[in-house]
Amino acid sequence: MWPYPKIVAHRGGGILAPENTVAGLRAGLAYGFRAVEFDVMLSKDGIGMVMHDPDFGRTVAGPGAVARTLARDLAAMDAGSWHSAPFKGEPVPYYTQFIDYCKQQGIWMNVEIKPAEGFEAATGAWVARVTRDAYADEIAASKADGNFARVPLLSSFSFEALAAARDSAPEVPRAYLLDRIPADWQQQARALQAVSINTNHKHLTRELAATIKAAGYGLFCYTVNDPDRAREILLWGVDGFCTDRVDLIGPAFT
Repeated sequence: MWPYPKIVAHRGGGILAPENTVAGLRAGLAYGFRAVEFDVMLSKDGIGMVMHDPDFGRTVAGPGAVARTLARDLAAMDAGSWHSAPFKGEPVPYYTQFIDYCKQQGIWMNVEIKPAEGFEAATGAWVARVTRDAYADEIAASKADGNFARVPLLSSFSFEALAAARDSAPEVPRAYLLDRIPADWQQQARALQAVSINTNHKHLTRELAATIKAAGYGLFCYTVNDPDRAREILLWGVDGFCTDRVDLIGPAFT
């Protein structure tokens, strides 16, 4: 059973705001989204920052890399100008800032662990521990009543990062991210004690969806921006998906 929201805003506010920023969270919330997917990687000093790309040049200007930059310097960078002028000066957020905002607003989090190369285990362990500590009360309540909808879901393409998350904070649920579903997907998911397979809808088939669901896993897709495609995969039994088009596909979409 999938206890989480069905429709999730991709990286905050999809196309409407700069990705992975608090402005993005506000944009998604303005369209009724109380569920968000975003990325976390570690700074040079080992602090989780909400960014997708390991290297600068797309959402922040200039040369450089997240893993070679101190958190305080990342937080001073402009992560909004690349999107549009109204967002000039929007900063790179700390993961803890996202946690605080999401808890205040009742927003569920799908946290993608996005390690820079060579930092897989460290990133997975850090994100899992911080999430566990921030949501200790919610985790305890979910164990008592079986309702995990209030607890964040950690996901990653990195097997090593998810394994480290499992070992560091096994009580925080995990989803295995896969662009294409490999033949040994179930063996890998079982080893990670994953509750869900999160996959690229472009490579999903009705048969694969049925196989994953029959094996008892949740099934979540990224990134679905066409309403007709969204309806199709939901008919296949997909439990949920994230979207950039929060203006076209609302949180109550069916």
